[in-house]
This record gives sequence, C-alpha cells and structure tokens, in this order.
Amino acid sequence: MQNQESLQWFMNARFGMFIHWGLYAIPARGEWVRNGEFISNEEYQKYFEEFNPTQYDPRQWAKIAKKAGMKYAVMTAKHHDGFCLFDSQLTDYKSTNTLCKRDLVAEYLEAFRAEGLKVGLYYSLIDWHHPAYPAYGDRHHPMRNNPDYAQRDPFENYIAYMHGQVEELCTRYGQLDLLWFDFSYDDMTGEKWQATKLVNMVRSHQKNILIDNRLEAGKSSLLSGKPNIYSGDFVSPEQIIPPEGIKDVNGNPVPWEACITLNDHWGYCSSDFNYKSSEMVVRKLIECVSKGGNLLLNVGPDAKGVIPRESVEILAQVGDWMEQNGESIVGCGYAGLDKPEWGRYTRNGNCIYAHVIDQPIGYLSLPGIPAEKVKSIRLLRDGSELHIIRDWITESYPDLTFTSIAPLCKYDKTATVVKIVLKD
Repeated sequence: MQNQESLQWFMNARFGMFIHWGLYAIPARGEWVRNGEFISNEEYQKYFEEFNPTQYDPRQWAKIAKKAGMKYAVMTAKHHDGFCLFDSQLTDYKSTNTLCKRDLVAEYLEAFRAEGLKVGLYYSLIDWHHPAYPAYGDRHHPMRNNPDYAQRDPFENYIAYMHGQVEELCTRYGQLDLLWFDFSYDDMTGEKWQATKLVNMVRSHQKNILIDNRLEAGKSSLLSGKPNIYSGDFVSPEQIIPPEGIKDVNGNPVPWEACITLNDHWGYCSSDFNYKSSEMVVRKLIECVSKGGNLLLNVGPDAKGVIPRESVEILAQVGDWMEQNGESIVGCGYAGLDKPEWGRYTRNGNCIYAHVIDQPIGYLSLPGIPAEKVKSIRLLRDGSELHIIRDWITESYPDLTFTSIAPLCKYDKTATVVKIVLKD
C-alpha cells in the first residue's frame, strides 16, 4: 500500500471519468457481449477488421471531463476481450494493427495530461482472446461450455504475457497516476496472478502509482489491518455506494472509489437510454464525498470514438453545478457529523459544507454545529451572507443552530450548498 502522501491527490480529487472503449463498441451491445452471446475469437474477428474510430479526439474527451469538474480519468488499455488500445509488442491484437493504425492509449494520455488531469489505465486480468487463458469450464469465458476449448497452452504462458504487457504500460508511457486491475474471481485471485511479483514490478517502475484492490477477490485485505502486498491502495465498490463509507477493522477510514455507469452499461450500448440525470449524479457525488470516497463515473464512447450526446449533456450540467459548488467536493471528505435530514455534510478543515437536497420549510437547521463556534455562513454559489437566526420560531430549540436561505435566495433544485466556517 502506498503512503498517505501518494494518496493525497486521489482523496482530494473525488471525481473521475471512467472510459470503457474497445471493439465491443461496434456490436454496441455492451462490453460483455462476447460472454452473453458466446462469441468465439473467430466470430469476433470481424470487429477487429472493421475497427476505425475516425472521430476519436481524446482532446475533446479531456475537455468534457475537465468541464464536468473531474480531476482524473481511467481508460481501458485492455478489456476482457483481449483487444489492446496500445501498441503492445507482445501481441498483434492491438489498435495499431487495425484500420486506424493509432496508439489510442498514447493519445489519451497526452490529451488528458495537457488538461492538467491525472491519468490512469485499466487493465483486465481476464483475456478471452489469449490461447493460454482458461476457456472451457471457466465461469466467464465465452467458450466456457465448449469442450473444443479445453486448456491446451499452460496458464504460465498467459501470466508471462500479462505481466509483460503491464510492464510495457509502466515503462513506455511516462508517469501513470493510477493502475486499475479488473478482476479476480473464484480461484483466479491473488497469487494465481503472481500478484506479489506483479505489484513489486509495477512499483519498481512507477513509485507513486496507485493501484486498486482487484488483484484480490471478495473482501479486501485493506480492511483487515494487515493488507497483502497486492491489496492495492483503495477499495473499488462497483455499482453501489457503501451505506456507511468504508473503514477497516480498527475503525479507520479506508480510501475508496465507487465506479458507476452513467446508464446501465460500461461499454457503448446503442439501445441503452436509461441515463442517470445530472441531479442524480451530483447528489451521488455528494454522497460519496460525505462518506469519504470518490466517484468514478463511466462513459462508453461509440465505434467512431464519440462520447454519446446524452453523456456529454449530462456531464455539462454536472459541470455547471461544480463550477459554482466544486469547493464543497474537491479536497473534502467526512464532516464528522451525523447525516442531517435535509441532505449531507462534507468538510475541509474548519469549513463545513451543508448540501441541502430536501428543501426545508422555513429555516435551515444545522445539527451538530454549535452557534458559538460559527465564524461565518455563506451561500457557496455566490458568497451571499447568511445569518444565524434566533427568534420566537426557533427559541423552542435552543440546542440547534438555524440559518435562512429563502426568501433571500432561491434553492438550487439539484443541491444548495451553504458554507459554514468555524472559529479556530
């Protein structure tokens, strides 16, 4: 596990972009299309021969992420189908051998770094294309029910290949801020991946890199108080926000990042219009931060290399809110206060941010914040001064602190943020 200094940017950033992209954007039925439809390598080959994202412009992607208030990004260098978006010297199954003839990872890294964003790469431990990866009888492989795909090549050949590709990513693309492995299951976990050797190799090349916890399966040893060498630096709950945040057995907060889709798929799915609203995204981002975690929000570009219009519009709306209220997200975390009935608190030092989601009738109570400790109260979006209210309405509640937003200002339908500065 990395030291706290290495983790500081991650815990300050709070909001990142996940990018799932690959050959599966062509069938446009999600990134697990091979698994669900039992598609063989031979049947899937037509997408490799067709792949040509002529509209891929990672500079535009980076601007979309930055405008949304995101501080980092993670892109799939290789997903479960084994197709590489980088110019690996260990395989011919890569973007530089398709019609586009481009190292898509290199272009992504350059573009996002140019916008001042931290950069990460996703690498699938699973590989449905490699001949030495278990197929017949495996729980997830597209050929799991086909005895013609019984194991022929020794698994050690795949491990050498996988380690070699990870080393390529760690040595040929400059400083990486984050490496996102995915995923372990059943007996395919830990030292089955030669995980200690893998992590030691990664850290020998990238001393400040952060690694997720998915070289392990099941409950992360990060929570045990005695983490494994390959336990990673943060926990990565998927499609869920932990009810109480995440703490280890000793009650200490553990860094975590909830990875969440913007609709219902990671990879592009042309029929999936079940997008989360910008209001929901903002509120779930607030929830993550209030519980000491990050939100890694996914987009799935199409076969041409374009992020869907719906995703772009939602992220732009999130960005409008972040432009006015991002101070309550970036650099913030647990407030050390119980959740108020109207929303959530976040905190950065002596600044507490009240995110009002359920507009109260009349005054806004600030439970857990004694009036005598308050230095100032401001509406975050424009700095408007608010006051502590003491009158005949509030006198029955002497232990509560009240302030008033309406009718001085309108509540934001997404979340109104009040900044409370405490005295030193």
